Amino acid sequence: MNDTIDNSSARRPVVGVGVVVLREGAGGLDVLLIRRGKPPRQGQWSIPGGKQEWGETLKAAAAREVLEETGLTVGDLALIDVADGLICDTGGGLTHHLSLIDYRAWWSGGEPKPGDDAVAVCWVPVAGLADYNLWSETTRVILMAAAMDQRA
Repeated sequence: MNDTIDNSSARRPVVGVGVVVLREGAGGLDVLLIRRGKPPRQGQWSIPGGKQEWGETLKAAAAREVLEETGLTVGDLALIDVADGLICDTGGGLTHHLSLIDYRAWWSGGEPKPGDDAVAVCWVPVAGLADYNLWSETTRVILMAAAMDQRA
């Protein structure tokens, strides 16, 4: 008798990183937003991010995701917070279970252009976030990042 348990089909949370990319704008602090091209939250505005890959550090995953989705390079990454992303379908069934590690980063180079999972990219004044109908958790981490250490 084989007592080995096969967990290959077991549902497990996915580790994801999100990055609040900041820069000093003309009217104050700007944050980089992307419009998501794939689920979850397809079509919604968010911060760059994605899944951590096998053998990759969290900070390396964060920098890679920003580059892939926006063409920008970032530096000075600092941990903001860790959050749960439990996303349900219209019937209330769980479709995505994400463990999200959010970082603050400062823009260091490049011009934003959509790539990989993003269909649009733009710099937005932190004061103008209400116009983008963000997930409440996204707004929360952006405001935490903005309060961490402004470079003004």
